[in-house]
Amino acid sequence: MTVCGITARTGRADVVDDLLNGLKNLEYRGYDSAGIALQNGDGLDVYKRQGETGDLDADVRRRRPSGEIGIGHTRWSTHGAPTDANAHPHTCCGGDVAVVHNGIIENHDELRTELEAAAHEFTSETDSEVVPHLIEERLAAGDGPEAAFRAAIDRLEGSYAIVAMVDGRDAVYATRSGSPLVLGIADDGYFLASDVPAFLEYTDRVVFLEDGDVATVTASTHTITDSDGAMIVRTPETVDWNPEDAEKRGYDHYMLKEIDEQPDALERTLEGRIDAERGTVDLEAFPPGSFADVERVQLVACGTSYHAAAYAQRLLTHRGIPATAHRAGEYAETANTLEHGTLVVGVSQSGETADTLQSLRRITDADARTLAVTNVVGSTISREADDALYIRAGPEIGVAATKTFSSQVATLLLLAERMAADVDGAGSDDTSAVLSALESLPGNLRTVVDNTDAGAIARRANGRESHFFIGRDVAHPVALEGALKFKEITYEHAEGFAAAQLKHGPLALVTDDTAVVAVFTGRHDEKTLANVREVQARDAPVIAIASEDSHSVVEAADELLPIPDTEPELAGLLANVQLQLLSYHVADLLDRPIDKPRNLAKSVTVE
Repeated sequence: MTVCGITARTGRADVVDDLLNGLKNLEYRGYDSAGIALQNGDGLDVYKRQGETGDLDADVRRRRPSGEIGIGHTRWSTHGAPTDANAHPHTCCGGDVAVVHNGIIENHDELRTELEAAAHEFTSETDSEVVPHLIEERLAAGDGPEAAFRAAIDRLEGSYAIVAMVDGRDAVYATRSGSPLVLGIADDGYFLASDVPAFLEYTDRVVFLEDGDVATVTASTHTITDSDGAMIVRTPETVDWNPEDAEKRGYDHYMLKEIDEQPDALERTLEGRIDAERGTVDLEAFPPGSFADVERVQLVACGTSYHAAAYAQRLLTHRGIPATAHRAGEYAETANTLEHGTLVVGVSQSGETADTLQSLRRITDADARTLAVTNVVGSTISREADDALYIRAGPEIGVAATKTFSSQVATLLLLAERMAADVDGAGSDDTSAVLSALESLPGNLRTVVDNTDAGAIARRANGRESHFFIGRDVAHPVALEGALKFKEITYEHAEGFAAAQLKHGPLALVTDDTAVVAVFTGRHDEKTLANVREVQARDAPVIAIASEDSHSVVEAADELLPIPDTEPELAGLLANVQLQLLSYHVADLLDRPIDKPRNLAKSVTVE
């Protein structure tokens, strides 16, 4: 099993630079080993090694290979340790076939046993290595390269994206089943990749392959066929992303850049969608009345997207719409009520999260409607759900999600307002005030980013044994998200709690070595203050995130990270930016690999 970044390039006299650059751009998808394979006119050259893509880059440039067609891979290990042998590409016994793979081949043990009985020799521990040997077997039986590729993938069970090369053929062969793969169409050839940022600087014209597609790509042509070999025409789409958004542009880390980009990302999210004076929301493909039949909402998501979903649950219930938020990995395995009138909202930044996709797939036959809230046009979730609503945040490279959380919540707030208007003919009681605050949100976020004291507070708070994050109502999912960010990139112990739950167990862990971060939104602040006093009575220092106008909070807190005064429903988003910055600065002080935290990958495409 692998979660990784795949890339391929055709059409240039020498594709090495483009392959290495593609791997660098995809390193957020995997960074414990990397490799490339080249068709050089005299066999296949394979270069692969444990370590980051920079290590491979230095090795390849020292050897100075060249080739007119090539494939590449950057790996995050889940099946087999990160070693040179387990790195991709994998080859067959004769070295005439090279393959890169993302996903899991569930029947690999059975296939390996069969192939070893036929005298095939394996050199790695990975499930992926069965694929080149299966292709080799069919080539030996007289099949042509494409037929051999099809025969091999017909034997596979599981979730995968695969790209293969065969010596002597100036083409790459690609397919997907449950794992993402996108074709990039450039003026001078083609790209294949797990994600658009791999080649965004070269082209914005793409074709998102669908499950069962088989693509044959040469220097000048591409064909897409179905599993039976019938031709398929897929119209290219233009990705509305700026290539510069996928570059560091002088920042030390992508994460800090993407925190700073949140005001701009939110402006894109909100553009053309709100009229605060009239108190109306315009959601493109969803005219008034689109959600009039919705009686209840179930939101399913993973990780940071789950916290956005939990935030949205509260926004919906504030408006009288019954809503529940579910972790997708559990939702897919448990029974849920899906009677008529249920809207299931899948929230996924990439649109490729395996657990979230599986959650939507399990209700295909139920009497429920599905809606995808995602950042990627053409992603699997946007195609498989009944409808899609895009957050328009632009590409996000850092593994720890930042700007996509803000854009997800803002988009879900707009959705909640639209639903409320559709269900009872009017929005929330204070729709105009909420929408006016939304219009001011990018500017307020810019104020937070430009004036934060998170760096100084991080220096004073660093070194604590534990870090608790607490909040009420919309501040509770923000506290959970703050704790997630902290543990993801600092590797320090952090937990998020509903503020009221502290005295039901967690308070036993509070000591003078426990930093408590309390989120205040202007709603239920006195109750949260009571919890602050509980931990202060145990000598725990408290960092409060609140408006400077909240005088009682300012007086009680040991440290304050201020946010502009705004509607309570939006205060959580401003507080979240301060939490992101606090986590970032602590991680920077500890010299952590902020953009590439250990054991984590950006897009989890296996269950």
